[in-house]
Amino acid sequence: MIKRYYIKCGLNQTAYFDILEQTAEGYRVRITRTSNGYEKTADEFLDNRLFDTCLKTGYIFEMKESASSVA
Repeated sequence: MIKRYYIKCGLNQTAYFDILEQTAEGYRVRITRTSNGYEKTADEFLDNRLFDTCLKTGYIFEMKESASSVA
């Protein structure tokens, strides 16, 4: 099951990523950003340390399972 995390961002913007693969070093993710009707998608790698820091600071937060079926 793919987990989705929202990324804290500014007004009129939406950003989230889906975890595509987990490795010992971190996560391969697909980031989607939407701003003013324009959508941009990029595949990136987040190492474990950065991922954990983002979770602890509230920069990212996991989307609840029931909401993921709507998006």
